[in-house]
Amino acid sequence: MKKLLFLILLIFLLCGCTKNTQEEITFSSWGSVSEVKILKQIISDFESENPEIRVKFMHIPQNYFQKIHLLFASNTAPDVIFINNLNLPVYEDYLEDLSNEINEQEFYPQSLDGLSSNGKLLAVPRDISNLVFYINLDIIDKPSENWTLDEFLQIAQRATSQGVYGVSFEEDVYWALPYLQAFDESILDENPTKGLAFYKDLRDKYKVAPTKNQVGSSTLAQMFLDKKIAMYLSGRWMYPKISEKADFNWTVVTFPSNKGVPCDSSGWAVSKSSKHKDSAKRFVKYLSSEKSSQYFTNTGLIVPARIKVSNQIKEKAFTDAIKTSVKTPVNKDYRKISDKYRIH
Repeated sequence: MKKLLFLILLIFLLCGCTKNTQEEITFSSWGSVSEVKILKQIISDFESENPEIRVKFMHIPQNYFQKIHLLFASNTAPDVIFINNLNLPVYEDYLEDLSNEINEQEFYPQSLDGLSSNGKLLAVPRDISNLVFYINLDIIDKPSENWTLDEFLQIAQRATSQGVYGVSFEEDVYWALPYLQAFDESILDENPTKGLAFYKDLRDKYKVAPTKNQVGSSTLAQMFLDKKIAMYLSGRWMYPKISEKADFNWTVVTFPSNKGVPCDSSGWAVSKSSKHKDSAKRFVKYLSSEKSSQYFTNTGLIVPARIKVSNQIKEKAFTDAIKTSVKTPVNKDYRKISDKYRIH
């Protein structure tokens, strides 16, 4: 009887020790249903391989950065934070330097550049993103590989003469950034007039792009799928939907400029205030591993920042765009500046 009680006590103590030594880290991310499903699978795999670490997942589908801002302000920031280059400057003082956590040769340098500041890598890249054109080949022919803005405008005008809109148009200045780059301009310039003027003229002067009222309750993506727009500017994230819904011949081509296009990235950061930095860094390495990168790539939603994995993408326009791309110019005032140049 005494032996039995001793064994029960020993088992209880061992279980208690195991529980007490398990660290819990918090991890925040936005993401679609398919992305969340992948993240939960990766978390499960990670916990199986690292039983001493538990990951508490915080899915924030809306108002992500407003909520992250509040968490930092209240000293309750997650240990691991999914972040993008557009918002990185706001949080750079609160993030760990992860420069020594990866082999930089395995990632596109543009993705590393986008998530770095003052020589420090503040997030390990998951993806790399450029805006490209989805083209309806039943309305227009595929442009030449090195087409120019003049050729682009001519093609848009020919398409419009057939009773459709030549090209999509968004009021948010983010969608004008490739046009600014084509004129050697940046949103951070004091007066980026040429690129913005050309972009606005597509809608107001040349009438090859729809106004907000003409789009109405629809979306530009749906108008493209409804064969009302010949050239739709968007990113890799639209590829699965267009692949599934388009009932016409289409392709993807790079933006018409030899100046390259602005390049965005998103990735995983570690909070400086984390009490479990070693575990958080280990989780970031797992999230950014080749295996995990393959999970995300299989959805068709991203171009992976890992060069080896990205080479598996068949639609070469997405990876071709990276070759001449440049880091999207941002600073802590990027949101204010983009609101200032919003096109009405």
